[in-house]
Amino acid sequence: MDKNYHIFSDGRIERSEDTIRLETEKGEKEHIPIEHAEAVYLHGQIDYNTRLMSFLNDHGVAVHVFGWNDRYAGSLMPERGQTSGRTVVEQVRAYDDPEQRQRIASAFVRGSIHNMRKNVTYYDSREYELGSVLEELDSAAARVDEVEGISELMGVEATARRAYYQTFDAVLPDSFSFDRREYNPPPNPVNALISFGNSLVYANCVSAIRATALDPAVSYLHEPGERRYSLSLDIADLFKPVLADRLLFRLINRKQITRDDFREELDSCLLDEGGRETFLKEFEETLERTVEHPELNRKVSYQYLLRLEAYKLKKHLLTGESYDPFRRWW
Repeated sequence: MDKNYHIFSDGRIERSEDTIRLETEKGEKEHIPIEHAEAVYLHGQIDYNTRLMSFLNDHGVAVHVFGWNDRYAGSLMPERGQTSGRTVVEQVRAYDDPEQRQRIASAFVRGSIHNMRKNVTYYDSREYELGSVLEELDSAAARVDEVEGISELMGVEATARRAYYQTFDAVLPDSFSFDRREYNPPPNPVNALISFGNSLVYANCVSAIRATALDPAVSYLHEPGERRYSLSLDIADLFKPVLADRLLFRLINRKQITRDDFREELDSCLLDEGGRETFLKEFEETLERTVEHPELNRKVSYQYLLRLEAYKLKKHLLTGESYDPFRRWW
């Protein structure tokens, strides 16, 4: 898989012959090898022009923009590498069919709860007592096939996630109290890390979907809306516990990120530049890790698992083959 490149500096990015050049406000210059780029992430105040966008489009490189308070602001997506009218038609038909949409949405929720449960089980097997959280997650999982309609299904997922978040205060040190999930803006360090991590998972899912002929705006669990790639929200729910939450626990408990890595402003708590760089370095290393895939009989990276999930959904829509969501097996 190609690499993600993250830019924190303020300045300008432009085409420089057959590569990308970043020039910071301080006059420093850095080149990004376009032939090895999966996507470019802009975290600073960056200027660019249409010549650069055309160049990135020709090479199939996406640009993901993060704005104030580390929130994902949007993507500049290249023209699809693959196009298929049949795929889009079948994708929309599945959305318009209440029974099929419910089946797909239920699969996302079952997979999400399973992956949350894997995290809780990991810590429950150590010095933490999380049996009550496991029971709540099991109860939510049992309700997935009993509810009718997407709104009730979303309620089950929300109930499971509230129970899951109880794990955070148990696992994290007292200096990183969580209490409850809040965002826009996040009021404390744990909420800031969750929001930042979730945004990164979402953006990587956008890139993964781009590699298929699926339309990222047509989704099943989350309602399609204006100005968002809602299918990425569906797929991201499966991977947040694996890619973002476990990383959050590790960075805090190993003191790689401390309270000093945050700044508070305008009733919000945000990672400072050093904290973001630490988180992103570890996040990218996580994406590059490999695991033996039980069906492919070879090692695949965590990043490739995202793309594989999009292909699995596409195959289900085109062939009717059962869609089994990603469930962490290791």
